[in-house]
Amino acid sequence: MKAIRLSLLSFFCLFLFSCEQEDGSNGTKPKARGSIGEIVLAIDSIKWAGPVGEELRAIFEEDLPGMLRSESIFKIHRVDPRAMTRMLKMYTNLVYVTTFDDKKGGSQVINAQFTPESKAKAAADPNIYSLRMEDEFALGQEVLYLFGNNEEELISNLRKHKDKLQNLFEVRERTRLAKPLLARKNATAQSDGRKNLGIEIMPPVSYQIAKSESGFLWLRQPSPTENRPDISVYYFVTDYTKEEQTFPENILALRDSLAKTHIFGDPEDPTSFMKSEKQIPAAFRNLVINDNFTVEIRGTWKTNNMSMGGSYLGYLMIDQKKGKLYYMEGFVYYPNELHRNALREIQTILLHTNVSWPENQGK
Repeated sequence: MKAIRLSLLSFFCLFLFSCEQEDGSNGTKPKARGSIGEIVLAIDSIKWAGPVGEELRAIFEEDLPGMLRSESIFKIHRVDPRAMTRMLKMYTNLVYVTTFDDKKGGSQVINAQFTPESKAKAAADPNIYSLRMEDEFALGQEVLYLFGNNEEELISNLRKHKDKLQNLFEVRERTRLAKPLLARKNATAQSDGRKNLGIEIMPPVSYQIAKSESGFLWLRQPSPTENRPDISVYYFVTDYTKEEQTFPENILALRDSLAKTHIFGDPEDPTSFMKSEKQIPAAFRNLVINDNFTVEIRGTWKTNNMSMGGSYLGYLMIDQKKGKLYYMEGFVYYPNELHRNALREIQTILLHTNVSWPENQGK
């Protein structure tokens, strides 16, 4: 591949660059490969073992909040740049990391891809720390170069832009997942969402209605297996009357009230209702989604009779114009297995909810 030349085009210092590709035109490139949430990270082994590697792990291998056991946001495959084979270069998500003062072999392989002019621009502006390239080696690929003139400078930028770097791949992976997951939808569940809650939901066709009534809808993946977790999502609407409804303790009280009323591990056993696990504190985050104030909640659940348990992800969303409060949540039952992918599926489904329906229908 010919040397990369920097171009200062992006407001957020995530730069899109053009260069001649070794694979020729887009029509001759293979499709990128790799599972949802996987990232191949190319970095010299010594740098990975040092402070830069520690900072990268804090970004890409940070634990998901509110979990029963440790699970990282992404699955990272660390590779020495000298060992980057053609197959590894086909991965959907690639991250190359280097500093221009590093003389070690792995870093030199990456540094050789930058022109002297590019390095001079980076030296003149320490805020330049990343290059973003699409489809560099394969179609549907995201390639991110993270660099600095020295380790101190790179670490400073990584810390400063941690949330942006995480969000870049989180949004990308949800977009990738949404394409197959939401290709076919459960029309009956969509209709119930409009009729019972006044919202537009995007339930995959594989999710079936477990319970539907005015103000409440519960959908469930009906056929969990050893390789497929038991996933449910549910939706609830009520009037929004005061700000206190958005306080963390009141959100927890709301979800426990809903679960005790509607959701049972065994429908024949009224003592098997779901409730929040208080031993592991739930994690809350304030967001704005489609102009609606939203609180994200992540935590762990169990049944009252202790026969089942798992993790959940929920969103409390306020529509001020309609005077409505919406709570939507997905929860996972998948004993002794990772929940990361299931939670990403839940997030993809829930974030495609439009609470402003029917005002926006047809627009």
